[in-house]
Amino acid sequence: MKKLNVILLLTTFLAFTFAQAQDETEKKESKFSVMAFGGIGYGIMDSDSQPNYNVNANSAELVFNYKLSEKVGLATGGAYTSLTGNAFNYAGNFYHERVLIKIPLLVTFDCFVADNFKFIAHLGPYAQTIYKDEYTYNSFRVEDVYEGWNFGFQLGLGFLYKFGDCFSAGLNYSGQSDFSKFETNNGQVLNDEQRLKNLNTIGLIFILDF
Repeated sequence: MKKLNVILLLTTFLAFTFAQAQDETEKKESKFSVMAFGGIGYGIMDSDSQPNYNVNANSAELVFNYKLSEKVGLATGGAYTSLTGNAFNYAGNFYHERVLIKIPLLVTFDCFVADNFKFIAHLGPYAQTIYKDEYTYNSFRVEDVYEGWNFGFQLGLGFLYKFGDCFSAGLNYSGQSDFSKFETNNGQVLNDEQRLKNLNTIGLIFILDF
């Protein structure tokens, strides 16, 4: 009888320990996370028939990441980029403001490089469109000069510190260049095609694991 009680007690203890370990494993193996990153930087407006010019950039990106394995994942979401710059074309000097909305499709890779310190890389293609486009000249202003969608490729590198079981924060670098070009609307002050190249930003990155 005593042996039976000992066996039952041992079985109960092992079952409880196994269940607890399984719960901890499931928490550690969470496959979903939210990544938010953004920063400030600069890029180059590359035009076919007008002079190229530099633009300042402010960007913010929010993506949902699904882990395909322990270190590799797939992410998508949305991004907002604000561009401003002074330049000139055949119509005169102008101040340019543009807002882009971007949809990326990223492959992510992350690993711990030390206790609580994590490295992450994210790269892939994107599609983007113009939400706002405004050129202010000395005596007049024109809007919606360029239109449509274009495509490109982006790369990001982040170095984060893990503050708890599900939250990490750190520094992030992002770079991107367009493959295709936006075209001008009919009847605008110029007829041209344009793309954004060599856009580089540095800022913060936050990751929330579920």
